[in-house]
Amino acid sequence: MKLRTKFLLFVIVLHAVALTLSWFVFKENRWLFLVSELLILTSLWFSRSLYLQLLRPLKMLTQGAEALRDKDFSVRLLKTGQQEMDALIEVYNQMLDQLRHERTMQEQQHFFLEKLIYTSPTGIIILDYDGQVQQTNPKAQELLQQLPRLLEDVQVLGSGESRTLTLNGVKTFKLQKSHFIDRGFARHFVMIEELTTEILAAEKKVYGKVIRMMAHEVNNTIGPVNSIIGSTLKAHALDEAHRGALEVAAERNQHLNGFMRNFADLVKLPPPDKKPISLQSLLRHAARLYEARAAEKNIRLHLDFLEQDMTIRADQLQLEQVLINVLKNSLEAIGQDGDIRLIQQKDGIVIADTGHGVETPADVFTPFFTTKPDGQGIGLMLVRDILLAHGWQFSLETPQAGNTRFTIRFPR
Repeated sequence: MKLRTKFLLFVIVLHAVALTLSWFVFKENRWLFLVSELLILTSLWFSRSLYLQLLRPLKMLTQGAEALRDKDFSVRLLKTGQQEMDALIEVYNQMLDQLRHERTMQEQQHFFLEKLIYTSPTGIIILDYDGQVQQTNPKAQELLQQLPRLLEDVQVLGSGESRTLTLNGVKTFKLQKSHFIDRGFARHFVMIEELTTEILAAEKKVYGKVIRMMAHEVNNTIGPVNSIIGSTLKAHALDEAHRGALEVAAERNQHLNGFMRNFADLVKLPPPDKKPISLQSLLRHAARLYEARAAEKNIRLHLDFLEQDMTIRADQLQLEQVLINVLKNSLEAIGQDGDIRLIQQKDGIVIADTGHGVETPADVFTPFFTTKPDGQGIGLMLVRDILLAHGWQFSLETPQAGNTRFTIRFPR
């Protein structure tokens, strides 16, 4: 039963009893009866006034409770003039002001967090309570397209764990999974950070130091040794066998010197001098360099161009070096009798060959990795450094036997 109903029942019963008693007074003393009736009427008026004074604050408190239930913190209560109620209303209004301030701060923080997640260069994937993807930022969406197995790796990770992934042997990503408490339950999120630049910089610093040390020692040795060999050949009459042996030794020293020079050139690769160049002219020139060697092995070079040429900004010498290395690998992979296609696309180029393919594409861009008995492992390493310096994406894959594709994508 509501408090208002209880108050009304109390007033009705009290005045009904008073009226009943006044009836007995009427029989004994009519003047006293009139006085009692006047007192009853005054009591009724006072009860009505008290009821209205109590009802108004109750209505206000009810409206305030409904506003709180609807999370509407803009409703403020007006003071009634009653000291007790005004004190309660003052506390209520202060509570609403505090809740409204906290709600505004929370919305601002939420907006800032959403903006931060959206513009973050780190990929962020937010999962729901069931571990399914609920929200991703643009960087994470891009990475999900590049790494189809990324979601599988995310599901395997436990909270607080991390691991690294490598794409095409070039790009390296770190996956780190954590969680936060939302409404009393744990929700997980995954941060995907690209480590390619840092790893390549550290890698180049290490192998650059090793190459410089090796080149220094080799040059310091080859110079004096060749000088001694030359002096010996000039100053002494040697038989044919000894002269031939010394000439072979000098020749091998020159080969070793050239071998080390290749490594030194890799370390000293300058920044690209980008200028506008014709893509079709560049591809024709690279194909022309290998026409004769390809014909000797019965390998056919095909140029698949679009109707419209494309102008790109690149370092022509460095890009020619890239195409030369890739074409050389294609010729060696085919061996005899095959096809090489230089394909122009809207956003890049593809060099496809019918060779035996690449068994471990993730390793071919690793420094000094080679599958050739006489290889140095610097060809594709040089290709990688040049294309990364240009800011271009690239990949090497063999989707099926007899179809190996080296793809270069230009930024849009």
